[in-house]
Amino acid sequence: MLKIGSIVWGVTDVPRAVRFWCAALHYVPAEAPSEDWARLCPENGDGLQLSIKLVTSPKARRHHLDLFSDDREAEVRRLLALGAKEVPEWRYETGADYTVLADPDGNRFCVVQK
Repeated sequence: MLKIGSIVWGVTDVPRAVRFWCAALHYVPAEAPSEDWARLCPENGDGLQLSIKLVTSPKARRHHLDLFSDDREAEVRRLLALGAKEVPEWRYETGADYTVLADPDGNRFCVVQK
């Protein structure tokens, strides 16, 4: 079963985005942010996670969903059968716990092992 685990927001300045979104949404960092990544959660713990990711693209389409799964491989197979596509040009870091797919319109999303 899949559920939305995080909305990932692409930004060009992570510290600025963390300050803004924490103040705007009454969120707090889940752990100390890095220079290229931050995970924000509601102060009261109730609601969706917002992840902030450093991007270099000037395009407005810099956002995607992270779908959390207890069985990433099975969900990836199921989603591919439903019409999702693999993103062959994606370069994964060592030990990546996610798979990048694209929906039938080409919008990318991640299936994350949780």
